[in-house]
Amino acid sequence: MEVALLSLLFIPYLVIKYFFTDHDTPSDKDRKRFGKGLELLKNRDTQEAFAFFDEAVRQHPKSAIAYASRGRCQLWQENYYSAIYDLTQAINRDNTLGECYLDRGIAYYRTHQFPEAFREFDKAVWHLRDEQPDAYRWRALARIQLRQLQQAENDLRRAVMLGDENSFQILRQPPFTKGVFQTRP
Repeated sequence: MEVALLSLLFIPYLVIKYFFTDHDTPSDKDRKRFGKGLELLKNRDTQEAFAFFDEAVRQHPKSAIAYASRGRCQLWQENYYSAIYDLTQAINRDNTLGECYLDRGIAYYRTHQFPEAFREFDKAVWHLRDEQPDAYRWRALARIQLRQLQQAENDLRRAVMLGDENSFQILRQPPFTKGVFQTRP
């Protein structure tokens, strides 16, 4: 009898707790908080976005979105080592942000650190779950530098299937063309 009564009281408690609990993650809250800066990033207004997120990092030092966005600004301004630092800070705060892995991989690639770039692109592919062909294309470019041509071709074909025209153009260039345009001696 007591068990039935307790279970009847426990079920409404769980329902009420569910509806009154905040289900937004810290990153979701930061996306709402930094909407103005994210709009600046979307419009590629790099200078203003950098100033916005530089201040955001000072005011909210635990925000992964602030660091990730400042890191993206650094990447676009070709400050690759600063971008790597900011993106690493973002990943340390929230390791589920797939865009951070992609951006950090691009920064490593631009600094000719190809094994590190490949590792980051591999993580980006996993975190983005077939939603962005850019991760596959960049991973293929890193694999080309590491002489993993067959796997690079597979990544490029996957990116093409996801609608990436840049990958299609890369597939039409050496080393993926099989001597179609070679002249005979």
